[in-house]
Amino acid sequence: MKISVQYLVLLVLIIFVSCGPSDEDKARVKIDLAKNLLVKNDTAEAIRQLDSIPKLYPEAMYSANAAKNLLQEVRFEVMQRNEAELDSVEVQVAELEKSFVKEKTEFDRYSQYTHKRQTFTRAWDRSYIQVHLDERGELYLSSNYHGENWLNHTGLRVYDSGDDAKTDTIPIGSVDNHRSDFMEAKWEKVSYRNGKDNGVIEFIANNVDRNLKAVFLGNEYYYIILETYDKEAVRDALALSKAIKKRNKLQQEIKALGQKINIQQ
Repeated sequence: MKISVQYLVLLVLIIFVSCGPSDEDKARVKIDLAKNLLVKNDTAEAIRQLDSIPKLYPEAMYSANAAKNLLQEVRFEVMQRNEAELDSVEVQVAELEKSFVKEKTEFDRYSQYTHKRQTFTRAWDRSYIQVHLDERGELYLSSNYHGENWLNHTGLRVYDSGDDAKTDTIPIGSVDNHRSDFMEAKWEKVSYRNGKDNGVIEFIANNVDRNLKAVFLGNEYYYIILETYDKEAVRDALALSKAIKKRNKLQQEIKALGQKINIQQ
């Protein structure tokens, strides 16, 4: 009986494929990989590997169930760690908040944190740098000028002994470049939102102990020496901003993990 070459090739291929690793075998390899990743504390990649098993190997029912159970355990452990970390961050936020007044007016979308040394009654009649923080942890800086003549300033540079940081330019007429006058007094307020402080916040926060100076940049230059309490206000606001954002991130992660665990139970 003659057998064609094509038939023999097809038969060999069928035998080869049938003798290859099954979905169960491949899935078990993935589970072992995930376990090794957990030993190395690469939890995120381990979760990704376990989560992919049911999709990649739909025939691996036993291994898929084992992966699901292990995934449950891993997510629960991660959630517990996040909850413990959240408790610590909550304490940090509460401690940092003591330096601020938190309020929300009819004009505010979010509650605002004002440092106790930079409230309106303490600062309305001086030229200084102010830090602004809201309940989301969003942070920005403003330069506030008070004097007899207009500066028409559009930027700010903070410096000391050859080190400096300079904001972006905020053009006159833009919503973040505001000015007003009353009798002979002039006020100018330039706000550096959405990262336009260009590193000035970090520079001040990291150099509170230095004799920092600032120059308001405009048609005329106006120089001030930063008060210690203004530098501390920037430092405290930056620390609180980071803590609030970390708290919010942990809360979101805990909620997401809880939902995934409940869905799979």
